[in-house]
Amino acid sequence: MTQLLRGRKIVVTRPRAQASKLAGLIVEQGGEAVVFPLLEISPVADYGPLCSVIANLETYSLAIFISPNAVAFSLPDILASRTWPRSLRPVAIGQSTVGLLASYGLADTLVPAARFDSEAVLELPEMQRASVAGRRVLILRGNGGRELLADQLRERGAEVDCVSCYLRSAPPDAAPLVALWRYGWLDALTISSSEGLRNLVDLLDERTRVCLRSTPVFVPHQRIADLAKELALQRVILGGPGDAGIIAALCTYNWRR
Repeated sequence: MTQLLRGRKIVVTRPRAQASKLAGLIVEQGGEAVVFPLLEISPVADYGPLCSVIANLETYSLAIFISPNAVAFSLPDILASRTWPRSLRPVAIGQSTVGLLASYGLADTLVPAARFDSEAVLELPEMQRASVAGRRVLILRGNGGRELLADQLRERGAEVDCVSCYLRSAPPDAAPLVALWRYGWLDALTISSSEGLRNLVDLLDERTRVCLRSTPVFVPHQRIADLAKELALQRVILGGPGDAGIIAALCTYNWRR
């Protein structure tokens, strides 16, 4: 078997709970995966808002889970308190979230077929004004983040409640990456979110930012690629969505250039 990443040290920056699949794919191709999450995930301090929607879950028509973390930090509490209403359809941004929902017994999840982002969700027929006007929509997410989904659905006549069920924060420093750059041992980074990329740049001093600008950075979405270029990164490689898209881009990259 040809191992296309043999000898390459590649940083996986997904949250730790979601990093193992991509790391494993890199190892299968002979590479060394360095897991360095640029987003640390933790529980919220106040579960009051989640408890409130649990008690009234049957009043919603759609429940949008922004990420696998949204499932992991909300659904166990929901199912410990009650059964999932048959009339409430789950909505997911991507296939990883669909899979995790299925592991809890939730099926018939609404999900985009190709692009996995908020824009793709908003393009679904079930998200148009004729379908959502006058209906209640629940969005389960982390703290902060984009307001696009909520804003657009409200413009289309939906009543939208957003509940933060987990916290996202930056790591305290980037010392492990700085050390790899110092010794010339870092071949590439994979960046899975714009927020993670901003966290990385904020953690680096100007000397190390120079190293980042010349390092191949593999991303799964045009929005992240655009931000990387705005930040003056010089070697930005846009792959397909998800881990499959990133590993394909890694394996077809011309490492000798």
